[in-house]
This record gives sequence, structure tokens and C-alpha cells, in this order.
Amino acid sequence: MPSTRTDPHQLTALIVGASRGLGHAMAAEFVDRGWNVVGTVRDTTARTPLHALADHADGHVTIEHLDINDPDQLPPLHERLAQRRLDVLFVNAGTTNNEQSPIGAVATADFIDVMVTNALSPMRVIEALEDLVSPTGLIGAMSSGQGSITNNTTGGREVYRGSKAALNMLMRSFAARQGETQRAFVLMAPGWIRTALGGPDAPFTIEESVPLLVDVLLSKLCTPGLAYLDRFGETVPW
Repeated sequence: MPSTRTDPHQLTALIVGASRGLGHAMAAEFVDRGWNVVGTVRDTTARTPLHALADHADGHVTIEHLDINDPDQLPPLHERLAQRRLDVLFVNAGTTNNEQSPIGAVATADFIDVMVTNALSPMRVIEALEDLVSPTGLIGAMSSGQGSITNNTTGGREVYRGSKAALNMLMRSFAARQGETQRAFVLMAPGWIRTALGGPDAPFTIEESVPLLVDVLLSKLCTPGLAYLDRFGETVPW
């Protein structure tokens, strides 16, 4: 694990799910912009692109272990991070299955797997770690444009769509419980991007998309309230 030498005045982002894909690219983008990054990986035995990033980040990347579907791992993570102030907490999580199946044909176990990973577990992470976030910081999660009920005019990917709509609703409830907080809350709809989840036919690359995603997040810092935004900062209809 890399050194945790950090500047206490430097902004810090916790990216949950940063081993590869969008999460890793977001971690790299924050580092390029002068931030400290804490990134989580699920598998403690495998070397990931996040490890390669940490090797060349001069102590500005810390790697932590977290399987978001194991809530017992959250208290120890909280304890390890208790002395750090987080300016951004962003949960990047996503899985899918049965993409071509109507919802009535989806096995219960498959439904539970997607719903737990995409909706319940991200909110558990946020609930467990939110007190580490600065009073004027940002808490966000990777949603999807396919979580928009208004924009669903075609059907398809119904378990995935439902899970992201559920995440949106749960995040809205969480934000509503925050009262007079000055924190920003963001649900990010990144678009169809070429990742392991998005597949090779997606029209947008990670390289062109991630700087835009980080731009949007940074633009919302110190802006209280919840926003559901695409990578250009435009509001996505609920």
C-alpha cells in the first residue's frame, strides 16, 4: 500500500469503487488537479490500475479495501479514515444482468444482485461515511440516465433502470433528511461510456468523458441541495 503522506490543506476525494474503469479514471483526474485521493478496491489480492496510479502519485493516493456489498466492512473503513477530512465522497458502483429480459422474466436472485449493488449498497456507504465529509463538501453517486422515469420511452435494461431509479429515490430521501446542511449532493448520469459495464459499442470514451464528470462535481461544491446531472452539468428529469 502506498504512503499516506498528505498535505492537510489539500482537498481530498474518496472514490468508492476506483480499481478500474470510471472510478479509476476519476481518481486519476482528481490527482491531476492537485487533490489527494482515497480509492477503494474490492479484491485485496489483485493488482489494479489504481495501484499503478498510486505508484506514481507521490503519496497522494491511498488505497483502501471495501466490498460495498459487505456492510461489516464499513465500520473498520470509517475508523481508518476517521482522522481525514473528505471534501468529496463519491460512490461509483454498478452491475447489470438480464439486459434483454422483461422484468417478469428476471430471476429473483438476479434482481436482488443488481438492486443491492446499485441502490442499497451505495446508500449504506454514504450513510456510514457521511460524517467524514466537510460541512461544505459534496456527496455523490454514479447514477445513470436510464434511471430517469420521465425519459424511459423504450423499456429495456429493466432491472438496471429500476436499480438506478431506486438509487435516485434513496439519495433524494437522504438529502431531504439533511435539513440545513450546506453540502452538495449529486447523482451523476455519465452517458454511455466504453467501460466493462458499458461495452465496446458505447459512443463515448473514458478519456473524453471523465474530465467532464469531474468538472460537474467541482462546479457543485459549496452549492447546497441535490442535483441529478449529466456530464455537461445539465439537469436530467427524474
